[in-house]
Amino acid sequence: MKRFLFLCLAVVPTAVLAQRLDAEVDCKPTTHDLVYDCQVVLKEAKTGKPVSGAEVSIGADMPSMPMAHNVKPVKALPGAAPGEYAARIELEMFGEWALKLDVRKPVRDRIVKKFEAREPSR
Repeated sequence: MKRFLFLCLAVVPTAVLAQRLDAEVDCKPTTHDLVYDCQVVLKEAKTGKPVSGAEVSIGADMPSMPMAHNVKPVKALPGAAPGEYAARIELEMFGEWALKLDVRKPVRDRIVKKFEAREPSR
């Protein structure tokens, strides 16, 4: 019985690691200050295959000011191509942000990407 339990525990982490995801994120400013349209390409980390049919939300926080600036997550909508998702986020100030992509389906994962919100040159 102990041998069976050990084998089960040894196999589970491998299966979980095989399902890790990665994302490319591109956020463009809108005509409103601190509002960005973000395009996400979600893919399997190991194979690079696009992940369609996912439930994705995007939130943000400012690493330089923990717990002071937290942007409530918004649901990302599927795009035209496989693995593409889009969301509009509204930040609280300019500076470096950590975008948090929470995936609930088809697997659970969190992907964190850095994003620099810069003041527009006028």
